[in-house]
Formats: sequence, structure tokens, C-alpha cells
Amino acid sequence: MKIEEHNLIEPGFKKNFDFVDTIRCISMMGIVWEHSSAISIELYTDKSSLLVQSITLQIFKFASIAFFLIAGFLINHKFQEYPARQYLKNRFKNTVKPWLFWVVVFMSITILDRLVAYAKGSDGGLLVSDFPLYFYNLTKMILFFSPYWFILNFLICISILLLFKRFLYKIWLGVILGMVSIVYSVNLHYGWFETSHSAALFGFVFYLWLGVYLNKYFDQFRHLINKTPWFVIYTLLLISLSMALLESFYLVNLGIKDAYNTLRFTNIIYSLVAFFALFKMGSLSFLKKLKPRQTTYGIYLIHFIILERVLALIFQPLKLDFSQFSIWVNTGITLGRFLFAYIMSLVLTMLISKTKMKWIVGQ
Repeated sequence: MKIEEHNLIEPGFKKNFDFVDTIRCISMMGIVWEHSSAISIELYTDKSSLLVQSITLQIFKFASIAFFLIAGFLINHKFQEYPARQYLKNRFKNTVKPWLFWVVVFMSITILDRLVAYAKGSDGGLLVSDFPLYFYNLTKMILFFSPYWFILNFLICISILLLFKRFLYKIWLGVILGMVSIVYSVNLHYGWFETSHSAALFGFVFYLWLGVYLNKYFDQFRHLINKTPWFVIYTLLLISLSMALLESFYLVNLGIKDAYNTLRFTNIIYSLVAFFALFKMGSLSFLKKLKPRQTTYGIYLIHFIILERVLALIFQPLKLDFSQFSIWVNTGITLGRFLFAYIMSLVLTMLISKTKMKWIVGQ
């Protein structure tokens, strides 16, 4: 998801934020990895397979929260520079227009696929018998139950912070938003309401606020992280990762389908520690070749189409049944899907950015 263009940041300010490209690039890899998974959490029950499955699904689970933290870092000054209406207008141009374009592309390809299937004699289902209902269900799926939902979620989070702009640096606001997020964490165990990410409408506002707050006190935050020894960071990473795995095991045993939800309390801790570790790591020069500043949003918008439409078209004739494969085979398939989706999305974004259509990848 797009966060904020570096070329809108003052030159002296930009230098301090070189770490953003590293976090942005690694986090986007993590998001594509998560969406590339060929592993169903209900599939494996033996301990060794469950452990491999959990590590595979958990290792990059910090990515979404990291993006909201980065967004907070980068939008803080924009909140102060522009009136709310002007800021939202700029955001629409750079974020919403590309998002709408790819939503329409995904929807059109999906409908075309069903039309071709119907023409070949396959069951057209609602597409033929009740197209308005089919279109409604497809729209609902794309907007609320696909990765495209997080763009809407992000914009809602920004709007909420703009509403409370007067109190943006108040601790009490962060406490309230943090408590809202924890409600979602507790709900995973008790099921008071729907646990899917589309129901977590306000669960991510806290991390956007936290990014804004850390930006406000950036020098103090940087000093704290820089003086923290690496062995402490590594220890905290190992402990938080282990805690997240244990909570997932517990939720799986309870029969919770959303056992790897991003807003698990232990995953929140893991995500924050991972963010601090990446911050301490700083800028990685070899990642600059991937141009994360220019390509991240395009990769996010395109990768889901690659995974759901292109790969589906390629592998559909093979009639693969992932449930018949071992955890190791499915992990290998996940790796293959990830590499294909990430590389294709990256290449397409780079090519598009060189044309007059570059606005569809947020440039």
C-alpha cells in the first residue's frame, strides 16, 4: 500500500528517513509472501507439520503493522502542512485513483473469465442466472475480503486521525486507540464479533498514530534504538516470535480459522520488535536496486491479480490438489508463487512507471 512519497519531504528531513525504504521493501515482500501461501491452516495436525506451517505463515506477519507505522512517520509533517481537505485531495490523486483502476481491472478479468467458462459449457452460476447478485457479491469480495480492503482501511485510519488532529500528540489518544486494537486481539479468543481483517475497521489506527508520535519524538526514539544492543533486539525477536507461534498453536487447537490474524496480541509485540530491528538496521543499499520508493504501491496493487488470475489460469489445467501434498511441498509451492508474483509485479510496475500511465502505480 502506498504510504507517502519521499519527494514530498524536506531535503534535510529525507536523510533521516532512509530506513523507510528498507522497511517498505521487506514488508512488501512479506505481504506478497503471505498472500502467496498454498498452505491451509486446517490441513495439517501433526506437530512437525504444524510447526513448519506456523513459522512459514508467521515469519513475515509483521508487515502490515510495519506499513502503518511507516505511514505515520511519513504523514506527520503533511498533517501539519496541509488543511485536512487539501491533504485528502492529494491522497485521492496519489492513492485512490490507482486503487480504483486496479479494482476495476481485477473485476473485469474475473467476469471475463466466467464468461469464457460459460461459453465453453461450464456452469455460469449466478453470472448468467442473476448477474446483479453476482456483481454485488464480487464487488463485496474485492472491497472487503481481498488485499484491496487495506487501502480503504488505511484511508479510514487517516481520516480518523484527521478528525482528532488537535489531539494528535496526546498520550490519551494513543491509549484509547491501543485499547481498541487490543479488543480485536481478545476477540480472537472469545469470538464476540467477526474476526476477519475486514471487520478490523479501527484496529489499525493505533499503529498509524504510533508512527506519527514516534516521528514527533524522532530523535529520542532513534537514540533509544541505537543504544539498544543487537543481542537484546535478537533476544526480543526470538521471544516475541515464539510467543506468536504459541498463541497460533493455541488458536488452531481451539478450531479458530483466523489463528494467524495480524491483530493477535503476540503478533503485535512481534511486529513492533521487528519494526525496531529494521529501524536499527537502517538503509540497505542492495535493496535500492528494487526502487521500493517508486514500486511498492504498484507491487501491492498488481500482485493480487497475478496470484488470483494469472497463476490460476496457468495452473488450472493441472488440477493440483494442495491438500494431498506434504507441508514441505506446499512450502515450496508457496515460494514459487511468491517469486513469480513479486518479480512479475515489480517488473510490470517498473515498466508502467516509464509510460504516461504511470499514475496507475501511484507516480
